[in-house]
Amino acid sequence: MELIEQFIVNEGKVINEQVLKVDSFLNHAIHPKLMKEIGNEFAERFKNDHSTKILTLESSGIAPALMTALALNCELVFARKRKSITMTEDLFTTTVHSYTKNTDNEISVSRNLLKPSDRVLIIDDFLANGQAALGLIDLVHQAGASVTGLGIVIEKSFQPGRQILLDKGYKIESLARISSLSNKKVTFANQLEEGAPTNVSN
Repeated sequence: MELIEQFIVNEGKVINEQVLKVDSFLNHAIHPKLMKEIGNEFAERFKNDHSTKILTLESSGIAPALMTALALNCELVFARKRKSITMTEDLFTTTVHSYTKNTDNEISVSRNLLKPSDRVLIIDDFLANGQAALGLIDLVHQAGASVTGLGIVIEKSFQPGRQILLDKGYKIESLARISSLSNKKVTFANQLEEGAPTNVSN
């Protein structure tokens, strides 16, 4: 998706060879028109999968997931990293490791929000090592529901997450696939395929 690539190039900041900062439009501030376009794009790519529910992880996945749910006219649920005083029992729970923060997070969804009859589309902001996606998949399976696919806003293709999920048989649609963050530059996978020049983000 060319639009998200433009935002990454113009507003993203390469921290190191593993980390891309996109706080200005996705992870801290949110660009509403961009989120609307992202939602429409995901809806187009998954329109034939008959999803009944979208699942994401708080908090950065909520904006693109909400726009996708609106475009597909289905319900949205987000897994919680922090339990409120009302989330004490009847939960689907799993543990997700964050390589960026080097922490383990317990994520949860109330059992009444995911049903065995649900066909669940997972939407998330980033795909790197695949741990968040696998955690969300685990919650879906605990509910006895099925996963229709995974929609990713930004994929770091040089990390193993995509291949792990493909090996498990899941459909993945990533709007921007980054093949490298070396030398403070963003290189997109389609650039390597087409022989296009590398974009400099910072």
